[in-house]
Amino acid sequence: MLPTILDGTFKFIDLLLGFDPSSLNISKKKWHSAFRDIYCSRALLSLNKASSSKKSHTNFPRSPSYTIVNLKPENRFQIDQTSLVQVVKEKDLVHLQKLGGVDGVASALGTDAALGIHDDEGEISRRHEEFGSNTYKKPPAKSLFYFVWQAFKDLTIIILIACAALSLGFGMKVHGAKEGWIDGLSIFIAVFLVIGVSAISNYRQNRQFDKLSKVSNNIQIEVMRDGRRQQISIFEIVVGDVICLKIGDQVPADGLLLEGHSLQVDESSMTGESDHVEVNQSQNPFLFSGTKVVDGYARMLVTSVGMNTTWGEMMSQISKDSDEQTPLQARLDKLTSSIGKVGLIVAFLVLVVLFVCYFTGTTKDENGNKRFNGSKTKIDDIINAAVEIIAAAVTIVVVAIPEGLPLAVTLTLAYSMKRMMVDNAMVRKLSACETMGSATTICTDKTGTLTMNQMKVTKFWLGKDSVAEGTYSSIAPYVIELFREAIALNTTGSVYKPTSGAEFEISGSPTEKAILSWAVLELKMDMEEVVKTHTILHVEAFNSKKKRSGVLMKRKADNSIWVHWKGAAEMVLAMCSSYYDASGLVKELDNNQKMEFEQIIQGMAASSLRCIAFAHKEVPTDEIEEHHTLKEDGLILLGLVGIKDPCRPGVKKAVQDCQYAGVSVKMITGDNIFTAKAIAAECGILRSNQDLSSGAVIEGVEFRNYTPEERMEKVDKICVMARSSPFDKLLMVQCLKQKGHVVAVTGDGTNDAPALKEADIGLSMGIQGTEVAKESSDIVILDDNFASVATVLKWGRCVYSNIQKFIQFQLTVNVAALVINFVAAISAGEVPLTAVQLLWVNLIMDTLGALALATEKPTNELMENLPVGRTEPLITNIMWRNLLSQAFYQIAVLLTLQFKGKSIFNVNDQVKNTMIFNTFVICQVFNEFNARKLEKKNVFQGLHKNKLFMAIIAITIVLQVLMVEFLNKFADTERLNWGQWGVCVGFASLSWPIGCLVKFIPLPEKPFLSYLKIKK
Repeated sequence: MLPTILDGTFKFIDLLLGFDPSSLNISKKKWHSAFRDIYCSRALLSLNKASSSKKSHTNFPRSPSYTIVNLKPENRFQIDQTSLVQVVKEKDLVHLQKLGGVDGVASALGTDAALGIHDDEGEISRRHEEFGSNTYKKPPAKSLFYFVWQAFKDLTIIILIACAALSLGFGMKVHGAKEGWIDGLSIFIAVFLVIGVSAISNYRQNRQFDKLSKVSNNIQIEVMRDGRRQQISIFEIVVGDVICLKIGDQVPADGLLLEGHSLQVDESSMTGESDHVEVNQSQNPFLFSGTKVVDGYARMLVTSVGMNTTWGEMMSQISKDSDEQTPLQARLDKLTSSIGKVGLIVAFLVLVVLFVCYFTGTTKDENGNKRFNGSKTKIDDIINAAVEIIAAAVTIVVVAIPEGLPLAVTLTLAYSMKRMMVDNAMVRKLSACETMGSATTICTDKTGTLTMNQMKVTKFWLGKDSVAEGTYSSIAPYVIELFREAIALNTTGSVYKPTSGAEFEISGSPTEKAILSWAVLELKMDMEEVVKTHTILHVEAFNSKKKRSGVLMKRKADNSIWVHWKGAAEMVLAMCSSYYDASGLVKELDNNQKMEFEQIIQGMAASSLRCIAFAHKEVPTDEIEEHHTLKEDGLILLGLVGIKDPCRPGVKKAVQDCQYAGVSVKMITGDNIFTAKAIAAECGILRSNQDLSSGAVIEGVEFRNYTPEERMEKVDKICVMARSSPFDKLLMVQCLKQKGHVVAVTGDGTNDAPALKEADIGLSMGIQGTEVAKESSDIVILDDNFASVATVLKWGRCVYSNIQKFIQFQLTVNVAALVINFVAAISAGEVPLTAVQLLWVNLIMDTLGALALATEKPTNELMENLPVGRTEPLITNIMWRNLLSQAFYQIAVLLTLQFKGKSIFNVNDQVKNTMIFNTFVICQVFNEFNARKLEKKNVFQGLHKNKLFMAIIAITIVLQVLMVEFLNKFADTERLNWGQWGVCVGFASLSWPIGCLVKFIPLPEKPFLSYLKIKK
């Protein structure tokens, strides 16, 4: 009975409110039902209150059986995540149709297909909560313990730990618990210190690479929210967002195509198939995260983000390897291996000599007694002596092997990457840092790299007449309307006018923004109105090969069909057979007239203007083909516009700096030859007195048509290549590389990807560059400025120079330590430097030395040298001269102390050995200053700017004082008096004048090693 009464009541309410429930969709039915429930519950509640007031003395107990109705639905959206994922992943067209097609899914997600979602925090957070964020789980980062464990696995470290353990055990057995632990524990502490410093350093560099990786992954995406196009981070995208895609973009999430033209996608990252996939609304509206747009443009509806996409699942399983080995690191590995072999030979000889000396009774203890007395010597003493000898030999290997070289490369590359980010260059591939230092040629774009990319229409030609700004009212209204059509419908940009009456917000490429801004402000174009009154039938998107874009559209007013073309002026002009004059009359365009227009175009180009032409034609309905191919002949020329893009300030100096450094700068542009020449002259690429008839300026088609022999002959002379295609750029890079050049190339378009990959260093643009271009490049220039390219060149040279400084410093120590220990072991039967002391020298040499020398900032003097060739030796004649002079001086001083130190300074063996150790370490401190400048005599220049260098020198000195004066048992040293300290510092300080004097010695150009016929 009650349901019947309620049903009748509900129908009566519907009748009163004027609703017909059958006419409502699912969403409105839910709201309608909720409203009725609320209405009835309020009515019943008011009756209950009235009844209660009349009978306030009566208490009615609540019924034991009642139902709570939750009017808030569990899912705020009319479609769940599972359905969305299933439809797109399985490309299920049938399921999609059941959901009402793409428009039905958009409606279920509460998205306006034209305006996008609401841009408020509440809306965004609700979608995050319901569908997740556009991030994926990453494999756990390598912990500090991982790097500690990696350091522990080093063979020499394992041997040293074993020696330390044996030394500790036998020492305590022989000398007792009070004294016996000192040597073994000292080695343990020294080994752990080396492991700790190495592990922490590698851990920090790994963290640095992870941070840079996050920056490179943070792609900016264009979305539509509240009808306004805006750029947001890829990580901020939510389900329901409307994304604007163009050529070169990475699809940021899984989704469905709302609308698009000529859209082709590269799905090779997902499927491995290289063929491009056509995406359309009827047969294949599915778009997948991680794929790339290779043609056309579109708007897509996001249906899945983050871990709900196949790309997210795949990326969460991939750990990016930051252990990329650069060519320089590979060369250093070979050098390390060669030096290590020498060290092993020396260590083995020392081992043999020390054992022979020990067992023949030559070796004596502190009291002058023989350490080995045949059968009288205890077995424990023999084993303890053997452990000491093995530890000394192993430590010589540790010192001999320059494991600091790879660390120095890692440090300098990581430091350079960090500093280059500040200088607007993001390194994607480590090898590019060092390769850039060897660059001999830079092939650069014009627009946005040499120029500011802040374009503005400054010239407008209608027919053969130039129309001045502010006089557009004199143009025939029909022609103005045609221009509005041509600009509003044939564009990838957009115009947004805020309701508050603020200025127009115009988005798109710089060229599109300039034209749209001119049309809105000068031609009074209402883009929204133009789009409403026309239907777009087909679009041919612009790309750098065609250099034009076209649109086939229908006017709703009379159903007439027109084609509009826009693009490079001379190319569009070639498609025309007539033109509009200033009064709006159509006139025939014969060859003479075309020549006049060509002169107008050349005149604008010579003034550094980019020339864009507009043309159109009516297309009879019966001539429209099934695939809507756009007509490309018999067009009517609407007019020409000249767009000014001024040169960047400072670009001329940057070009001159590169040329002064021996690097050739070539401009490769899609603009016509006159614009290219004007900009090249303005930037300093073409000199005022340069002979242009010798082939310094050519067009792409001319270069393309050369024979291979002609190209190889003329490529060096070319300074400017105009009207070039991406293929021409690739061809030039290949020719230059064949001639032995190290080539850096800038690029921003999708079609530049082959040239960027082919070049030794690919430089993509961070602002205008497409994601395809960025992924093909080695370094991203974040501000699109050529001055940043010159800075990258300087940093590249700095990396190479810093590595050479460290090699010179380290090899000096290697040579000196090996010779001293070897000579002392053969002559005296013992080594003057203990295992702990050698480990301390190793720490100074490897880690602190690498930090001090690998973090030198680039200086202008780096640009005074010619580029370093691919095959030039890593250790130059200059370095050999510097390091051998210092090493021989150190050997002479230390061997003098070894054999004559006791008698000269009247000290015992322990003090003599401490003086040898102290002098050796302080020599390295002074030699670090010498290593700062390989050729310059003034090694202190710019020292005040490198605070880290000074800090490391100070730390080294403080620690050395502690080792000598306070940690005597640990380091096996004796305290020195002021006079002995003065002797040590005096000997070490002589390395400065020696370093200066040897730089006067002339050197042959031929590498030293080539005289020995050593294959590097």
